[in-house]
Amino acid sequence: MPSSAILRHRTTAIRTFFSFSSSFTPKPSPTSPRKPPLLWKPEDPNITDAIQLEVLSWGRGSSGQLGIGNEETRIYPTPAFSLLVPPSFRLSQSPGFLSPPEPLEPALEVGISCGLFHSAALVGGQFWIWGKGDGGRLGFGNENPAFLPTLNPHLGNVKCLALGGLHSVALTSLGQVFTWGYGGFGALGHSVYTRELVPRLVEGSWTVKIKHIATSGTHTASITESGELFSWGREEGDGRLGLGPGRGPDQAGGLSIPCKVKALPVPVDAVACGGFFTLALTEQGQLWSWGEDGKVLSWGHGGHGQLGHSSIQNQKVPTMIEALADERIVSVACGGSSSAAVTETGKLYMWGNAKDSQLGVPGLPEIQPSPIEIKFLMEDDGLGPHKVLSVAIGASHAMCLVSR
Repeated sequence: MPSSAILRHRTTAIRTFFSFSSSFTPKPSPTSPRKPPLLWKPEDPNITDAIQLEVLSWGRGSSGQLGIGNEETRIYPTPAFSLLVPPSFRLSQSPGFLSPPEPLEPALEVGISCGLFHSAALVGGQFWIWGKGDGGRLGFGNENPAFLPTLNPHLGNVKCLALGGLHSVALTSLGQVFTWGYGGFGALGHSVYTRELVPRLVEGSWTVKIKHIATSGTHTASITESGELFSWGREEGDGRLGLGPGRGPDQAGGLSIPCKVKALPVPVDAVACGGFFTLALTEQGQLWSWGEDGKVLSWGHGGHGQLGHSSIQNQKVPTMIEALADERIVSVACGGSSSAAVTETGKLYMWGNAKDSQLGVPGLPEIQPSPIEIKFLMEDDGLGPHKVLSVAIGASHAMCLVSR
């Protein structure tokens, strides 16, 4: 079946299977009680085999980025909303997540993403986004905030979302990259530094489809179907773009045109961008003694311990994180100055800046330079055991998707 036919079939199935009600909401009182809502559920009451998923959020909520309807800070991971999905659901492509095999049949895809002060959830090609709206980062055609998940009507058929500082990035099922929001330092990749209030297509020099995207505060990366890595945006000499000497910023401190990262002699499969650094996963792990499949490498600014090398030193070339060498990592995530990794067995590791409780473990020093397992997420909380499926990090908050 042609991909376009599959996509149409999948979209139709989603629209008839789930119901959702969301709209722009005024800023509520921080003391208003609120029960985490069930955002998606089967319309047919006879469907009894649905699986419950939850989105947990924690850290600073000063701009509504936790999606709980207020600006409160949460020290521990706290349920923001939940959904019921068919057993055949799958995780959508996410920054730092190894490419999953293509499904034999259309399946509901679910994903999450965090930006500086905004967040998003992706379900079946549509996305709901919330938080601060400055610069147009929410993509609604204005700069208004949203304190609860709100459907964006301007772009569909989305397979991956990556939220940055004042901007956002989306990858469609056709292999096209769209960006919107504030364009400072070239983070949007449009050869200009103006803002875009709704999604706009990025016209890069790649000749094949894009299969993977990632972004951070001010720099962005994409991977082609052939494994080539392109990067663009801000570069201050710390090596975050990975372009090497003489391949950095213009006079404005940014690179507004996607450029190929030629220092990687083998194909890469996933990438994640942090504030001043980048993480990558190789498909087979054969680059410079990088270890086996699923090993994690990092480079760039390490001043808050976000590289995971038990130090705060910078790294200008990709270096394997030794503390995770014995784990099979299936996804990684970068925040402004913190990082996370999810293992094949559903364990969550985090490291880096802990100042705003974004690591989800009270009592940590402000700088946690080595990975620490978030063990309490696996403890019995009265709702039964659960497994971490994916994680996303912003500047000072984080979210994870878990299955019960």
